Amino acid sequence: MKHKLLRQIGKLYQKQHINNLLRRGISRNNRRLKFLLGIIAGFITVTLIAIYLTGRVTSVASTQTTSTIKTYTLPENNTYISSNTDKYTTSATNNYTFSAQDTYTPPATNSYTLAATNAYKTSWIGNSFGGGNKWVQIQVSDMYVTPDGTVYTNTGWDEAGREVGIYKNGDVIGKADDLHGWGRQGGDAIAVDQKYMYVAMLQAADGKPGEDYPPKGTTWFCIRRYNLSGKVAPFPQGRGWDKSMLIVSTKDKVTGLATDGQQLYASDKAANLVHVYNTATMKEIRSFKVNNPSKIALDKQGDLWIIQDKNKIGHYSPTGKQLPGAIADVAQPSAIAIDNKNRLLVADNGPRQQVLIYDIANKPKQVGTFGTQGGVYSGKRGEIGDLKFYGLSGVGTDAAGNIYVSNVGFNRSGVDLRKLSPSGKLQWQLLGLQFIDNADADIGTDGANVFTKDEHFVMDYTKGSGKEWQYKGYTVDRFRYPNDARLHTTPTAAFVRRLQGKRLLYLSSEMMSERLLMYRFDGEIAVPCGIFGKGKEDWLTNEPTNSSWIWIDANGDGSPQTNEYQTTGEKDDSVWGWEIDSKGDVWLAAETGYIKHYRFGGLNAHGCPIYSTKAVQKTPMPQPFKTLTRIKYFPEQDAMYLSGYTSDRPNIDGDWGLVGTEIIRYDNWSKAKKIRWRIALPYEVNRDPKLHIKAMDAIGNRVFAASSKTPDVFVYDATTGKQVQQLKPGPEVAGEGGWVDIPFGIRAFRRSNGEYLVFVEEDLKAKVLMYRLPG
Repeated sequence: MKHKLLRQIGKLYQKQHINNLLRRGISRNNRRLKFLLGIIAGFITVTLIAIYLTGRVTSVASTQTTSTIKTYTLPENNTYISSNTDKYTTSATNNYTFSAQDTYTPPATNSYTLAATNAYKTSWIGNSFGGGNKWVQIQVSDMYVTPDGTVYTNTGWDEAGREVGIYKNGDVIGKADDLHGWGRQGGDAIAVDQKYMYVAMLQAADGKPGEDYPPKGTTWFCIRRYNLSGKVAPFPQGRGWDKSMLIVSTKDKVTGLATDGQQLYASDKAANLVHVYNTATMKEIRSFKVNNPSKIALDKQGDLWIIQDKNKIGHYSPTGKQLPGAIADVAQPSAIAIDNKNRLLVADNGPRQQVLIYDIANKPKQVGTFGTQGGVYSGKRGEIGDLKFYGLSGVGTDAAGNIYVSNVGFNRSGVDLRKLSPSGKLQWQLLGLQFIDNADADIGTDGANVFTKDEHFVMDYTKGSGKEWQYKGYTVDRFRYPNDARLHTTPTAAFVRRLQGKRLLYLSSEMMSERLLMYRFDGEIAVPCGIFGKGKEDWLTNEPTNSSWIWIDANGDGSPQTNEYQTTGEKDDSVWGWEIDSKGDVWLAAETGYIKHYRFGGLNAHGCPIYSTKAVQKTPMPQPFKTLTRIKYFPEQDAMYLSGYTSDRPNIDGDWGLVGTEIIRYDNWSKAKKIRWRIALPYEVNRDPKLHIKAMDAIGNRVFAASSKTPDVFVYDATTGKQVQQLKPGPEVAGEGGWVDIPFGIRAFRRSNGEYLVFVEEDLKAKVLMYRLPG
């Protein structure tokens, strides 16, 4: 396998994936769709993407207490053959032979019957709902609120298909149909009148000959008309397969929409135009010039207020005449609305993080604000509060003057949707916080504090499923630490460690495991303090480019300087495995056949962990591995867990980024590297969906392995290597689980009472699964 080329292809795929340019779909009749490949033509083949990093939903039975557990047989020809039942047995001749000193013979049988004490509970964190028909979408790009308080949202992509969400009274009540797959996505604008909603969306070339789709290489940026329950509302001369689309541009997105019930106004930023359409016929009436038009609000006189440049809001008549009263004192206007008093509400996504209120009866005059100045960074920085906003993407109001805001953090941190009374009292809050994310628990508080890449949750394990967590802190500080890698890359999973009494956060970065990020804490804020990097980074200007490198924050400012870098002298391009052990040592495992061990050098004066290129040991991967993918080490036991592919069980399908076919435990690692056991992992490449392992972890006396394309977690005894349990999502989450995308998509923690917490990435419904297993 050409590892470097595949990683480059994967990195390109991932960038498009995160930026909504290549999207996953859910097909008609529950069959997965074809993917939108025209956007990145020439780089990624249909086969590679369909095999590996695609969107998906798997629904499983609700049973959680099972009597018979899947185990796996290694036949003599090293091919895994599934029986017709859900039971896999190990043959009596399942001997694993390595060198003369390392022969391991497993027991004759590997079937297990679980007693009732092995029951477990399924729970989750990060979403207000568990799944099924109800979940909060992963992003909100625009929002409209009707007089009765119904909230309509739009965004380019939601993993489970709620690009347009409909919410009311703190509940999910619907979504718009058919915006997920067949080259269709949502968009950045939405408007609603008494009869229809108008949705900005895109349609890519994905149809059959004779169907009304764009020609190859062309994308339609459209307005699609729906009724208020989310069903398409076609019209004469409508475009698309169902004649419900109005093509606005083939160059760029529709960036703003507003309607008075008779006329629909649409911002076409690529052409510097605002188009005006008749809402009954959807025919264009006129258009007029506006520079950089974005979000639009219509006041009670019918005049338009249009966000234009970074800090400008223009004022126009319905015919396009520029009117006096432009507003230019908002740092970063991101959303706009008119309230029940005909005042202009402007969401300022700059340092203020507030809604600014303007009297527009004559010359616009700011007459008030809504929300705490500084938002989530006021008071105790990062601490969530009812009036502490962060990443404002939408604002609206109902007939009673209640104010609605959508917070999305920075660089896709999820959704925090709130309704507040005119006096600022929280009426309800809906959360959908997790995407390409996983959690870890703080050993210093026995798991009472749980962290994801951006969020801090406080846990109460006496409560029922989905109710254990409380959203405590948003740990990214965009304004104080603008070079935080979380603002520029896509971190994926948390490692929480206690070193010298201090809590530290480590994050794997990108779905390709490109780098390891390090953070110290200042209250709720995770302050950047180190990076293990691999070369050029787009958001940095002074990093080494010809070698892998380490950055340690020497002056405590959270931003890399030239004199703070160390170069390793080689590029670690093939690293999939990262580990931070309990002593703070960093381990990395490279596919190309080596392990690096960086020793923890204590904390510097600012609380940053110290690592040095002079305190590293490089070790060849041990037998019987041919490819190394993951690593886990316990210094107290000197026990090493490695995974990958072996000559006995090779990578016969060419897949990459997976755990592999085996996990092997080595005892007395630092001296003898003696094999204790070998686990033959589930690996069935001829079934649909494929069964193979994407992520692994170990804690206490358990080893956990998460399947990539099926919602299964296989549980093994860490002493014997025998399978003892199998976890599936339970009825608490409607038996659903999406694919595990990220290399560290499972994380295990053991509480002092013996209970195991097992966190699993769950992108489908914007949450993290949490299995609770008795000790």
